[in-house]
Amino acid sequence: MKIGVVLFNLGGPDGPEAVRPFLSNLFCDPAIISLPAILRLPLGQFIAWRRAPVARQIYDRIGGSSPIVPQTQAQADALEKNLRGRGHDAKVVMAMRYWKPFADAAVSTIKAFGPDVLILLPLYPQYSTTTTASSLADFGRAAVRAGLDIPVRRICCFPDDPGFVAAHVRLLRTALGQRRSGVDYRVLFSAHGLPKRIVNRGDPYPWQVERSVGAILKGLGQSIDYQICYQSRVGRLEWIGPSTDAEIARAGNEGKGVIVVPVAFVSEHSETLVELDIEYGHLAERSGVRDYIRVPTLGVAQEFIDGLGALVDAALSGRQVVTSGSGRLCPVSCGGCGYAVEEGAQGR
Repeated sequence: MKIGVVLFNLGGPDGPEAVRPFLSNLFCDPAIISLPAILRLPLGQFIAWRRAPVARQIYDRIGGSSPIVPQTQAQADALEKNLRGRGHDAKVVMAMRYWKPFADAAVSTIKAFGPDVLILLPLYPQYSTTTTASSLADFGRAAVRAGLDIPVRRICCFPDDPGFVAAHVRLLRTALGQRRSGVDYRVLFSAHGLPKRIVNRGDPYPWQVERSVGAILKGLGQSIDYQICYQSRVGRLEWIGPSTDAEIARAGNEGKGVIVVPVAFVSEHSETLVELDIEYGHLAERSGVRDYIRVPTLGVAQEFIDGLGALVDAALSGRQVVTSGSGRLCPVSCGGCGYAVEEGAQGR
């Protein structure tokens, strides 16, 4: 049986000239700004125009472009090799949400490959309506335009997948082994933030972030001082917290060292390479943090890739929608849970 797999991620500009259109695609997405199109589109374009100069400066600090596409391609290559090692005739492609390669390109490649079944695998470990749901809906529209009509299975979320957790545990243990003698450390599990109003509508993202951290702590098997926090706040809306920058400053005031774990990112990009490494690194120094260690993202960590391969196998076993559990993970209070099969994500 031939299987196709699509890896989803947000994407990033591939050069200075792509920054503004990337931001336009981001802020015009109804999953990000939930206003009628007549208001959302001009507002999104305005925000992109206002933010583009600052964003270009951010990307200039990492060579002028985002590394997320080549890193996702490396993950696609590693997963394809893993699946072939499991005996599957597999083709793994990627679809970015806000910049090239878009979903249309992924659909074209998959259609040419001609798989018997298609697995949709978002690289967002924790489900959110702003990431997973938006990417799947975008792919569904592209599939309809191209007339793609093959059986589809969907990976919903994997906040406590054993491979995902094992990779985090190994990398965190390595960081803990780098601690300076005589310094008391706090581990900050940093995830991308969300406006509170999105969470209040039932988005399960913070609940799933907490589930990820709980699983990592259990796998670590030792007591540590830790805090879950959120980064990358944009605009004047009230966002979930506590914020990562505030927690770094608090740790400095308490005379601690800091180990930052990017618990919701699986590849390096501007939020890790600039925000965590450069901006928060400088903040840590100004705040008196005694030592600042940033744990790398999972990338192509073998445990992580093995975990993704196992999720694909679970989908091939007949489960229409797959999570890192036996079914729906989120409590009833999370009305935005993505476990239910959505017609727009079916590629039909």
